[in-house]
Amino acid sequence: MAFTFIRSAAAIAAWALVSAAPVWAAVDLPALKIDKNQTTVSGLSSGGFMAVQLHVAYSSVFGKGAGIVAGGPFYCAEGSVVNATGRCMASPAGIPTSTLVNTTNTWASQGHVDPVSNLQNSKVYLFSGSVDSVVKTGVMDALKTYYSSFVPAANVVYKKDLAAEHSMVTDDYGSACSAKGAPYINDCNFDLAGAMLQHLYGPLNARSNATLPAGNFVEFKQSQFITNHGMATNGWAYIPQACQAGSSATCRLHVVLHGCKQNVSDVQQQYVRNTGYNRWAETNNIVVLYPQTSTAATNSCWDWWGYDSANYSKKSGPQMAAIKAMVDRLTSGGGTTVPDPDPVALPAPTGVSASGATASSMAIGWNSVAGAAGYNVYRNGNKANALTVYGTSYTDSGLAASTSYSWTVRAADANGAEGAASSAVTATTLAAAGGETPTCTTASNYAHTLAGRAYALYGFTYANGSGQGMGWWNIFVTTTLKKTGPNYYVIGTCP
Repeated sequence: MAFTFIRSAAAIAAWALVSAAPVWAAVDLPALKIDKNQTTVSGLSSGGFMAVQLHVAYSSVFGKGAGIVAGGPFYCAEGSVVNATGRCMASPAGIPTSTLVNTTNTWASQGHVDPVSNLQNSKVYLFSGSVDSVVKTGVMDALKTYYSSFVPAANVVYKKDLAAEHSMVTDDYGSACSAKGAPYINDCNFDLAGAMLQHLYGPLNARSNATLPAGNFVEFKQSQFITNHGMATNGWAYIPQACQAGSSATCRLHVVLHGCKQNVSDVQQQYVRNTGYNRWAETNNIVVLYPQTSTAATNSCWDWWGYDSANYSKKSGPQMAAIKAMVDRLTSGGGTTVPDPDPVALPAPTGVSASGATASSMAIGWNSVAGAAGYNVYRNGNKANALTVYGTSYTDSGLAASTSYSWTVRAADANGAEGAASSAVTATTLAAAGGETPTCTTASNYAHTLAGRAYALYGFTYANGSGQGMGWWNIFVTTTLKKTGPNYYVIGTCP
C-alpha cells in the first residue's frame, strides 16, 4: 500500500496549516472584478475529463485555455460506464476519436455546446505520467489527437516523460512520485500547476514562497448554484488580497477540478491548499475556484460518463451548468461583499402552477415579481435549477414516474439574495411507458444485483435502466430502488 510522505519542512508546515486551519462559516461566492476573457480551467482524472467538457461546451467562457492531467477526449464514454472504465481508462485503442470530433461539431451546430471556432485561440497543456496505471497515456494521446481538430498544434504542450503515477504532480508535496493512492498528490520535483498556468497565461511573476494568508481561502455556499447531482453543499476558492471585493485590480480566474476521491470530505483541504496553484495565484492576481463533488457522487468523481445526467457533457448538464453559474457570479462584479444595511426583501411569487406532466418532467409557472432579477425553483425543499431562471416558467426534468412532488419558487435580486418562498404546488408525474405501477424494494446492493435490479462494476453498484450509482457492492450498503418501467429502476421511495 502506498503511503503519504511530506518531503520538506515547509510542506510539513503547510499540512499543519490544513489540519489546524480555523473553521469559518461558508459565505456567498463574491462578485469580483475579473477579466472574463482570462478564464481558464484545469483538472485531474475525472476532473480532467470534466475540464475538457467545460472547455469545449463553454468555449465562449473557457476559450483562453485548459490544462488536462490524466483525462481524455470530449464525450469519450458516450454515456457508458463500460466505455468509461474500459477504452477511456485502460484500453485507449478503442477510443473513436473521429466520431467524438463529429459529435462535437454536430452538437455545436445544434447549440448543445458553444461554437468550436472559440477554440482556435485556446492554449492547451496536457500531462500524463508515464507510469499512470489508472488512465493510460494512450488516452491522453487520443485527447491530443482530438484537440488537433480544433486547436492549433503550436498552442498545445504535451508532457509525458515523467515517471509519475496517477496524481496531481508537485515539486514539494505529497507521496512518492511512483506511489498510487490517497491523496493522489505526488512529489515528483516538478511544479505542474506552475507549468500549466505559465502556458495558459504566458510569462508570470515568480510564485510566492511565503505562508499564504489564511483569509484568502474562502469556503462558499455551493448549494446556491446546485443541490444534489453529486455536488457538495460548499465549495472553496483562493482569492488573493488584491482581487478581493472592493479592490481596484482586475484579476483573472482559473477553475481547478479535483479527481475522484479527492474532495474535501475525502482528503480534507489537501487538494485546495497543496497542489501548487495558490502560490502562483497570489503573485499574479489569479482567483482560483475549487468546486467540490460530494461523497454521494460515484467514487466522488465528476460526471464524465452519465451517472447523474444523460446531458452530462452538454451545456445543460447539471454539474456543467452549476460551475458555469459559479464563474458567472465570480466575474460579475467589482462591488463589495458588505451586506446592504437596509435590504428590501422580495415578495413571494404568486400563481405558482404545475402543468404538462410527463413520466419524467413537470412544467412549473408563476407570476412575475417586481424588482426580481431572476427566480429559483425548489423541489421538495431542494433547489432544482442550476442556473438562475430569468423567465416565469421552468421545466423540471429527471423525475421519477408516478411520483408526487412539491414545488415552491423564490424571486432573487441582482446579487442573488432570495425573497420569500411561494405557496407550494403539488403534482404527480405520469406513469412510465406501458403503464407499469412503480414498486419499491429495499435491500442490500448485493441482493439487488442477485435479483436483477442492479449490476456491479469494479466494486460499485448501478441501478438497471437509469444507471444511477448506488455505492459499494456488498451486503452492508442498503438502497431502496423504485421500478418505473420494464427493467428500469431509480433510487427513491414509493408514495
